[in-house]
Amino acid sequence: MYKEIHGWVGIVSGLALFIAFFAGAVTMFEEPIQRWASAPTSISAPVPLERAPELVEAVLAAHPEAARSYDVHLETGPENPARVTWPQGSRRDPQVFLAALAPDGTLEVEKQAASPVAQFIDRLHQQVGLPFAHEVAMPIMGAISLLYFIALVSGVIVLLPSLVSDFFAVRVGKNAKRMWLDVHNVLGIVSLPFHIVMALTAVVFAFHDEFYDLQGAAFMDRGAPRAQMAPPPPPNPNGQGPDLLTPAELVQRVESQAPGFTIRAITYHTGREGQPQARLSGHDPRFGLRGPTFGMVEADPVTGALTDTTYMPGLQDAWGAAITSFFALHFGSFGGAPIRWSYFLLGLAGAMLFYTGNLLWVESRRKRERKAGAVTQTRATRALGALTVGVPLGCVAGIAVTLAAAKPLGTEATAGIHSAIYYVVFTGFVAWALVRGAARGARELLPAAALALLTIPLASLAFLDLHPWSQPLVDAVSVALAASLTLAARATHRRARNGPRDSVWSHQRRKTRTDPPPPEAGHAAAPERSSAI
Repeated sequence: MYKEIHGWVGIVSGLALFIAFFAGAVTMFEEPIQRWASAPTSISAPVPLERAPELVEAVLAAHPEAARSYDVHLETGPENPARVTWPQGSRRDPQVFLAALAPDGTLEVEKQAASPVAQFIDRLHQQVGLPFAHEVAMPIMGAISLLYFIALVSGVIVLLPSLVSDFFAVRVGKNAKRMWLDVHNVLGIVSLPFHIVMALTAVVFAFHDEFYDLQGAAFMDRGAPRAQMAPPPPPNPNGQGPDLLTPAELVQRVESQAPGFTIRAITYHTGREGQPQARLSGHDPRFGLRGPTFGMVEADPVTGALTDTTYMPGLQDAWGAAITSFFALHFGSFGGAPIRWSYFLLGLAGAMLFYTGNLLWVESRRKRERKAGAVTQTRATRALGALTVGVPLGCVAGIAVTLAAAKPLGTEATAGIHSAIYYVVFTGFVAWALVRGAARGARELLPAAALALLTIPLASLAFLDLHPWSQPLVDAVSVALAASLTLAARATHRRARNGPRDSVWSHQRRKTRTDPPPPEAGHAAAPERSSAI
């Protein structure tokens, strides 16, 4: 029973989870991707932090609407080239403006053109590839995550009796179905804690609002008086409001209260009562972070005193630290680069786990049908085999092509354009696999996906004059993944040519129902026939 539950639940959720895990692995390096994809700006170089007050004064004089909220960045780069920025526009059409001082001291303002491709890939991860509105996709993602957890539990129950004897046993030989099962089991058991964390935290993210609504209904004292905001600081004698600390002074005072917290940006905004407030974002490698790469703290920009440490790494209360742990465990936002690389590799291994799971299910179905006397595969099994090829390879190729497109698109890139590129490539791969079948589709689409990955370093070379080569990591990983798919294409071609004719992975002439069944992989067979999947 548990084996059937594990198989069917894994099949239902496996294709969506491949997209979630592969895109999630990519987003472990969202910031390097953002730097790689963003076109350089023509705005002047950022002024030193000590001159930030001069720049802010010029911005507020020319653009008083920026007083509602503006950012002072301590860290700048291709994806964030200005010392001061401020948001403008609506939620559907958000815009960010950059500010700098020209060599002659005049104000320069430019609309930010940072590439949205990294955020698009992150949205693919969050919504398991579903092209729906966020509010629609998230509950579906939550349901898939619940199925994922059921598959994990049932898979462990199935494997327990043979865990001691088969653990780490990958039997390479003619019985390739046995070998793929061993690989699937090793990947599943070694990374089981990681997968349990991913399943449970994904459920929390999917139903985050519902959980908080229930918590509020159950524990909030509706009769309790509302907390009073602190009164705004008194205005200075000239009536222009309280004097704010300079960004450098504010950073110094906050870091003295939170040693080890490295500040990356300060957001100045206005509170409910009109008083100035400052939110400082940064990181501390000793603690988990609420965001993928940052934690936050609220401070009084007049005195530098910390006013809200709910999201501050190392200064949270027990409840805040517990909530942050869910985010940190899912994002891998703790432990620095070693954890980030570990999560990247575990994400790729997870995608491989779902791919091998679908392969095993399709081949196991062939074995059961043969016992019932059927030699040809059913239409449903062939369709599932084609989807097992088309969906994962379409995801890989779609992400690669839309990422590579960021270079030629430059400042014209929008999230909508990147979404269209991805889904055109993804749909094309799936349609090709369904038309050509699993065997021919895999043989043709694996090299195509490898070529798609190579468009990333090719884009770097083609646009060196516009995009200085600053992120070799992105290109190197793309080349490594392309090489892996090339090796997989060669193995798939051998399997399609020499494997059992009644397999969905064979492109040989199908036998009729009166033909005797071919020998099962691993049993007596012609010496020249291989049974590698």
